[in-house]
Amino acid sequence: MSPAKRVRQAITPELVRRIHQYLHDDSVAPGTHITAQELAAKFSASRWTVSKAFERLAEQGILTHQKDAGYRVAQLVALPPVDTVASASAVYFRMAEERLNGDLPEQVTEVYLRKRYQLTQANLNALLHRVANEGWIQRRAGYGWAFTATLDTPEALEQIYRLRLAIEPAALLEPNFHMSAEDIRRLRRMNEEILTGHAQTLPPDALYERGVAFHEAIAQASGNPFILDALRRINSLRRLLIYRSMGRRDRFHGQAQGHLQILNLIENGDLVAAAAALKTHLQGAILDAHADVAALSKT
Repeated sequence: MSPAKRVRQAITPELVRRIHQYLHDDSVAPGTHITAQELAAKFSASRWTVSKAFERLAEQGILTHQKDAGYRVAQLVALPPVDTVASASAVYFRMAEERLNGDLPEQVTEVYLRKRYQLTQANLNALLHRVANEGWIQRRAGYGWAFTATLDTPEALEQIYRLRLAIEPAALLEPNFHMSAEDIRRLRRMNEEILTGHAQTLPPDALYERGVAFHEAIAQASGNPFILDALRRINSLRRLLIYRSMGRRDRFHGQAQGHLQILNLIENGDLVAAAAALKTHLQGAILDAHADVAALSKT
């Protein structure tokens, strides 16, 4: 079996879990058609790998498949069971924390990582594939892996948020902006669930993806693909510090309340007020970002 094929097989269980979680969080209705191309972009995976994940979900009865008709959601999706995926996620977050703390060298070998985290080669392949797709490690020319620069200074984070302040409120003022009633209901439910307990119970990656889903939904509704592309790149860069900040879960109540206010304004058609509210919301996030970096410097 080729190394590339081993990596593809190794990452499928993690991708199955993430797609399963996505279908649940978005309350995707039975009968909804889903495509590998759409989810490949969302999860930074190849269409081949997403197709393999769809096959697993079909085996579990979550999806149905018909020749020449593709995959559809078969039933209301329950949360995936807790199993060995939990331990894989624990290794992922440990690696992220040690990267932020400076406990990992800038360049590493697979042998080093496998011994440090007590992983099988298949599990290490899955871990490296996920981290590489998120942009904080890359394969070196020749041998080993190198961690990329992370956003761990107040200056870098403020630059990122200034860019967000420039493009996200502007998305609401694009001439073709339109957010469907279905998307508004979906985003409202996700944020109401955070206020009623999910801020304390969801794992960090799921919380992060809910926040990302809100902001990227606004960018997508703008009808301007360049705004969406820029925001997706930004969200990838700031992922590690967001995970670190999730120790302060109380902040997610305020963020969810801000999201709900913005959704109400969008639903009422007051896009100018929604843009102003989003600007205020992001300005508050800058203060949180500075606190994250201050906490990082003390560890």
